[in-house]
Amino acid sequence: MTAQMDYVRLAQRLPPRLLKFFARYPPTLRSGIGQNGTANSIATSLTTSSTNPDVDHTESTIQPPLQPSDNPNPFKPHKHPETGRWHDPVYSLRRQADLVKLAKANGIEDLLPYTVKGSQEGRKRREEHGLRVKGTGVGQRVKGKAWERTMKGRLSERKKAMLGMPAMVQQWKQLGHGRGWKKFPK
Repeated sequence: MTAQMDYVRLAQRLPPRLLKFFARYPPTLRSGIGQNGTANSIATSLTTSSTNPDVDHTESTIQPPLQPSDNPNPFKPHKHPETGRWHDPVYSLRRQADLVKLAKANGIEDLLPYTVKGSQEGRKRREEHGLRVKGTGVGQRVKGKAWERTMKGRLSERKKAMLGMPAMVQQWKQLGHGRGWKKFPK
């Protein structure tokens, strides 16, 4: 009984977008298989006669009306069984990412169906491919802006000019303050 109350409290504090998603795609209908490998049921109820406590208790189980193939993953495209045409995912990649962020913030990301936007998939992709930023590999350079690419050469020319400045000032004074001067700075 306390587990059911915990689920009710959890559902009450979920954002409306997650509630709407789980109303349309409940985890039990989506997976069809429970944790112990048996088929999940939507509800198991114990029916008793309230007037006569000696009557046998009968347990009734309602099986899910949809098979997993009838209720495809809303994050993936699927093929229509009758027409054979492909249907787009119900949720776009942006909306998938938003749902994953909301579920992660509320601690229920594991209840979502598989998506490429999930944090587990992101970790797996990072392990396989690394950072994948151009210029971070061995022997690679980041392209950069034009002023960044030419800065090293300009600084070296500026340093060389500053080292030769005393000789240039001396030459300027000898020629008579600009008469016949050909080395005006650009």
